[in-house]
Amino acid sequence: MTLHPQVIKWLEIRKEAELPIENPTIEQMRADPANWLGYAGPMATDVNERHTYFTSPTADLHAVIFTPKNVKPNAAALVYFHGGGWIFSWTLRYAPQMSNIASDTGAVVIGINYQKAPEHPFPTPFNDCYAGLLWVRDHAAELGIDPTKIGVGGDSAGGNLAAAVALKAAHTGDVALAFQMLIYPCVDMDFTRQSYIDHKVGYGLEAVGMQWAWEAYVPEGERGNHYAVPFKAVEMRGVAPAIIALAEHDVLRDEGVAYGEKLASAGVSVTTKEWPGMVHGFFGHGMYVDAAYDLRKWLSEQILRITNG
Repeated sequence: MTLHPQVIKWLEIRKEAELPIENPTIEQMRADPANWLGYAGPMATDVNERHTYFTSPTADLHAVIFTPKNVKPNAAALVYFHGGGWIFSWTLRYAPQMSNIASDTGAVVIGINYQKAPEHPFPTPFNDCYAGLLWVRDHAAELGIDPTKIGVGGDSAGGNLAAAVALKAAHTGDVALAFQMLIYPCVDMDFTRQSYIDHKVGYGLEAVGMQWAWEAYVPEGERGNHYAVPFKAVEMRGVAPAIIALAEHDVLRDEGVAYGEKLASAGVSVTTKEWPGMVHGFFGHGMYVDAAYDLRKWLSEQILRITNG
């Protein structure tokens, strides 16, 4: 299928907002001149927002908590890890998406602001996210959540972190996760897949940019580590049920499909849906792309199906 007309328009808007700087620094690239938060659409009005901090193995980290105003006792929870290639972005840039899901599901959504590469490569961001999950587990009563209904989720690099956290939770038995929600996750370092070839340039996330992000995040000696590259995992039995959302025109499309198939072959329940005509990142393009809200609604429906089942 061809690109959706709304996506074509969004790509034009994004191109106009790109930095007019040759060879920009990391700091300049992180400056967000295009106001990415504004692309996501409005926040839900029926949730409360609260900020707190917790301690990971190497830092005190910010977390934002979205709680529905009419939350019921022993609610489900989603621990969310944002995207941005492990290098960019921050938790509150995902406030609209997280608040929408909290509103639609009645779940408490906790966003974790992990440390970023290249200053903090693997395993630091992964350790931060896992510490965030354990903090939520340990504060379940305070948060008003059912500790048996905690799930993890993330998009892109955040999907990588969510998949890795789900693997470790299963391997250690620290938390019996209810689900893992993976939105076009980057889970493999195989850049020869057909979706990389077909969408090398011109679709928002370019192949060279994804490869650069991987190299910034994972030191060469760690590239066989399944918590860095989840597709490397051999033992997947007992891993949390997976909700996988993909975009048709995305370099990461094929590895998302393959990861779902690998989980399923290990006996893990997997629900996968692909959005035709969409590109990487459309979860956060609600101001311009209607499918962003279709995706958020679908994810909420899957969370409800699992946590109410």
